[in-house]
Amino acid sequence: MSNLTTRSLANAVGQAFWIMRVTFTIAPILFGLDKFFNLLVDWPKYLAPWIPALLHVSPQTFMYGVGVVEIVAGILVAIWPQFFAYVVTLWLWGIIVNLLTIPGYYDVALRDFGLSLGALTLGRLAWLHHLETQQSTTVEASVAFGSPVSLSVEKDRPAKRA
Repeated sequence: MSNLTTRSLANAVGQAFWIMRVTFTIAPILFGLDKFFNLLVDWPKYLAPWIPALLHVSPQTFMYGVGVVEIVAGILVAIWPQFFAYVVTLWLWGIIVNLLTIPGYYDVALRDFGLSLGALTLGRLAWLHHLETQQSTTVEASVAFGSPVSLSVEKDRPAKRA
């Protein structure tokens, strides 16, 4: 049996958790900041016209709001990924709905669906990390094409008195 944990970079579970946590922290912050400068791309062109019209704002003003949300989401994923990875997942699904209402952006919608699956996976790994740091339990996992692997989650406890 192998002991897999999100608390160690010496195994695939820990590596996956930390790679995704860092990625889903930095990427939303950088993309959020770019909503104010449009250096990477002209962001309003990815916005369906009905959305800012519904709110009676210009597309760029709407993108400023999107930028603030993305920056905050990235910061919160850094602090509480076990909760805010799911917020990022839902946010990406909202972006997908937006993109599906604009002809010609289906490839970007598909890419964002892949990103949303990554955010969802981060949420699952972050919950395991939360359990590892908060309580003692054992989770049984089945590894594809292999035997069950025990994921031990143990919290430091004071020694018992005799």
